[in-house]
Amino acid sequence: MNVALVTGASSGIGAAIAIEFAEAGWNVLAAGRDEGRLEEVADVSDNIATWAGELVDSEDCDELVADTIDEFGNIDCLVNSAGILPRGNAEETSDDDWRDTMSINLDVPFYLSRAALPHLLRTTGSIINLASYWGLRAGPRASAYCASKGGLIHLTRAMALDYADQGLRINAICPGGVDTPMLAAGAEEDDIEVDEFLARVASFSPNGRIAEPGEVASLVLFLASDAARHITGTAIPIDGGLTA
Repeated sequence: MNVALVTGASSGIGAAIAIEFAEAGWNVLAAGRDEGRLEEVADVSDNIATWAGELVDSEDCDELVADTIDEFGNIDCLVNSAGILPRGNAEETSDDDWRDTMSINLDVPFYLSRAALPHLLRTTGSIINLASYWGLRAGPRASAYCASKGGLIHLTRAMALDYADQGLRINAICPGGVDTPMLAAGAEEDDIEVDEFLARVASFSPNGRIAEPGEVASLVLFLASDAARHITGTAIPIDGGLTA
């Protein structure tokens, strides 16, 4: 049975991805910081095991990959879904905000990818990075976030070139607005009701809506499948036309 390691799996897009893989018959190691919410995700399927903890440095990432191998014996797909979005322009972004954003959104995907490479090369697997359409074009008051997601897209492309001849596929997905706790947190930032905020975000999209987490998860599962075996080095928007 194929094995997926999914970070950021305690809520939002990451949780939807873990469930999508499990329901498709994969074994899943769902990793995140909130043990209680991870257990709720695991309750959906017997195929899901959990790993609760902080991913800060390369040793943490090495440990997570090793624990996945101990649990399931191999890794066929690494999904780097964990991320944070601190709001602020350059003057409003503290050193800690900058460093935390780069650590979680860019350093950790690199460390995990590096640690998982020997296993993914053996299984001719894939890496899928959750970037953002703000990694393709700028967004307001999100300097650190835009920089980190832009970096993640270019990391995706560079690694895809390096390992394409060995059969390893590496792609990024760039969502626009998605109905997740991260997006809803913007309502507090703007001091308005969540429904009003989500409606405002939807109004920016050419198709007039925001995505559900399951729609992003379906794209992730496709990219991990043999149907996508000739797709690598891409940064695919799923944004209702925002980047058209």
